[in-house]
Amino acid sequence: MENYTNVTVFDHPLITHKLSILRDINTGSKQFRELVGEIGMLMGYEVMRDLPMEDVEIETPITKATVKMISGKKLALVPILRAGLGMLDGVLSLVPSAKIGHIGLYRDHETLEPKEYFCKLPEDIAHRQVILLDPMLATGGSGCAAVDFIKARGCNNIKFVSILAAPEGIERLAKTHPDVQIYTGGVDEKLNDKGYIVPGLGDAGDRLFGTL
Repeated sequence: MENYTNVTVFDHPLITHKLSILRDINTGSKQFRELVGEIGMLMGYEVMRDLPMEDVEIETPITKATVKMISGKKLALVPILRAGLGMLDGVLSLVPSAKIGHIGLYRDHETLEPKEYFCKLPEDIAHRQVILLDPMLATGGSGCAAVDFIKARGCNNIKFVSILAAPEGIERLAKTHPDVQIYTGGVDEKLNDKGYIVPGLGDAGDRLFGTL
């Protein structure tokens, strides 16, 4: 896989440790959901590191003071259904005022390409920084399609956050949308002939919702 300036692979021990537990076939749906939410929060903390700050005057119990606060940056969190929902609460806990959109895609098992079945975004999406959430960046088809939907509505300030990625998915998304910053908790070996990440963690949606 090439080195892309718009790709960040986290090496934080907590993210790596929790991802390893996610991979285990013996990890049940309850623990899987909890871990996905926890990883989402840990990743969100780093993804939003560049939020702009401004000086604000407040009064402490002792005196008046000028302090730094986030400068009202408008955020939108957009999970790709259905697995992206697992990451939403963790990231939302960091920025409770963020607007939420949803993009529903499923993968055609023959072509492995995404098919849209739902798309609902905030009306002012063009003026927001969008954080796209999807635990798995496999073929990259869903990620590219979701970015296309958002850009079609006038927004070009987009970050894509996944827990695990395949080299093929990173290549496709990074080349198709070089302006989108991609964050992932790990990059695995490859995709198999069914489009699953190897060694991966299986189908994130099925494991989240117990639909195996």
